[in-house]
Amino acid sequence: MGSFSIWHWIVVIGVVLLLFGRGKISDLMGDVAQGIKAFKKGMTDDEVKPAEKPEPVKTIDNSPSATTSSRSDVGSKAV
Repeated sequence: MGSFSIWHWIVVIGVVLLLFGRGKISDLMGDVAQGIKAFKKGMTDDEVKPAEKPEPVKTIDNSPSATTSSRSDVGSKAV
């Protein structure tokens, strides 16, 4: 029950070919191959590229400004 006979696989392949046709399956395999090639090329491009200088880190001044400290109604439920 765990394995299928050769006739089962022949029927399955026949049905797949009837549903999708030879052209669609070969186009699909070609697209998969192009995707794999593009992925491999991208991976090698990352390895070959020399390390570039990182941009300087930008900091944000955290000191309170006059406009935020003068507001006393923040968080209150004044009506």
